[in-house]
This record gives sequence, C-alpha cells and structure tokens, in this order.
Amino acid sequence: MHRVVALVRPVQSTFELGCAVEVFGTERPGVPQHYDFGTCTETPGPVPTTGGYAMSVSQDLSALESADTVIIPGWLPLEEPLSERVRHALLRAHARGARLATICSGVFALARTGLLDGRSATTHWARAEQLRREFPRVRVEPHRLYVDHGDVATSAGAGAGIDLCLHLVRRDHGAAFAAMLARHMVMQPHREGGHAQYAPPPLPGEALGGLLDWADERLGAPLSVDRLAAHLGVSPRTLARRFADQLGTSPGAWLLSRRLAAARTLLEETDLPVEAIAARVGLTSAVNLRRRFRAQAGTTPGAYRRAFRVP
Repeated sequence: MHRVVALVRPVQSTFELGCAVEVFGTERPGVPQHYDFGTCTETPGPVPTTGGYAMSVSQDLSALESADTVIIPGWLPLEEPLSERVRHALLRAHARGARLATICSGVFALARTGLLDGRSATTHWARAEQLRREFPRVRVEPHRLYVDHGDVATSAGAGAGIDLCLHLVRRDHGAAFAAMLARHMVMQPHREGGHAQYAPPPLPGEALGGLLDWADERLGAPLSVDRLAAHLGVSPRTLARRFADQLGTSPGAWLLSRRLAAARTLLEETDLPVEAIAARVGLTSAVNLRRRFRAQAGTTPGAYRRAFRVP
C-alpha cells in the first residue's frame, strides 16, 4: 500500500491538511483503499491549528523514512526557516525515492531544501511575487494550478491542492479510479495543471493620475496606447516608462488584462452571448475574445461561464 505522510507544523492550516486527508486518508464504502495516510511533525504532541484548536500528532520525522509520498500542506508563517532536522529529513526522503508535494504555501518549505532550484513551481497567486523574490533560482509560474515534475510537485491556493492530490491519484491508479474518488468528494474529476488560477485583477485606484479609472470606464471604446498617452498629456514612451515603474507592465498588456477581467465579470453575471461581450469590452469579435481568453485563462469563455456563472 502506498504510504502518504503529511508533515505538519504549528500553526497548521486545517484546510490544506484536509485536502490531503480527503484524498488519501478517508475511507469510503465501495472505494478501494490504495493509500495508508499519516501525519508527522518535528516535535510530537499538540500542534496548534488555524482553526483555533490543537491536534495531537504522535509521529516524529522518522515517519518520513517509510513514506512514498510526503505532503507539505502549507507553511506558516511563510518566512519560517527549515530546521536542519526537517531539511535533512525531506532531502533523505527525496533521495530515497519519495515524491514531495506541496499545497499552497508549502512550496516555501520545499524551496528551502534547494530541490526546486532551476525548476518551475507554483503557489497561491497572492504569494507568487514573494516566492520569486526569496527564491530567484525557482521559475515561479503563478498562473498554474499545479506543477508536477514527478519527484516534486507544487500547487496553488488551497482548492488547487485537491486538484494536485487527485492528479497524483490519477498517476498512481488511473483516470477511472481518480474520477470515482472525485465523484464521492463531489468534485470536478479533473483540472489540468496548466489551467489558470482565477486571481482577481488589481484595482486601478488613483495610480497614474486617474488614467486607469478613466480607461476602465471606456473599455468598449477604441482605446490605444497613443490615446492613453494623450489623455495623460505625455508621450507614448513616457507612458510606457510610468507603467513599467508603477505597475510592472506595459500599457497594452494592462489594457488587455482589464478587458479580459471585464469579460470575466460579464460571463459570470450576465447571459450575454460571447460576441456581445467581446464588443462591450473592446475585443471586437468572439474569435478574438476566445483566443485572448484561452491564452490568459487556459480555458474558453463558455467553459469559464459554466464553472463560475453566478445564479
């Protein structure tokens, strides 16, 4: 039987740990039990949780010596360093052939082992920039739900942890078994790792002298970089420099992101056809909207509407 061990620490996130428990550690009538699940911690005993209660963990780091899969279900606070004992235990498990998988902020612990150097990884979209700053040798891919290299795997925000765990089940025991397990969990059977995180776009605010708010109100109009520059009374080159300095992007890329964000809102909240949405947000045609939407979100407008439509 495949042994899965979750490495927990104070203060442990209950949801991230619950993702692993639901997929690997919950017995269900009529569903074959392919996994033996357990938890361990550096110092056995009561472990405080984000839920306001403590859980009793009896196993120490020696449990990782027999693990086939090690799950790191979050790591809070993010800046908490790895003790030498934890670092060596993770590296020994990996060297022995165990796969290491992280959920959400757990990637910060894995990155501190050096096993992600030169590799791609993901985490919650709100923590991606911090991960990139602290670990410049890691190729951070903030738009992916999960990244699996076989021996190490990382996932985005908490819900994506379930996607990664089901993906690992699919690898171990096939799509049919993973789908059966997902049905019992009342979950979508499969989301590809490249499926984009649905991160809320940053609010325009008052940056750039109110230009962003002005443009946001006119997305359906034929806006251009030249027109944005003219409204602000600067040259296109100066505008590009200000965007780079203040927003870290270009005027054209920002404008496209706002149009796609508006399209998402219309897909969620209205029954407008895709052609009408494309015209309303300034993307001119359904073909253009579909192409741009897939490039950014990794899915189609129709699939997005089915998943996120507000009743």
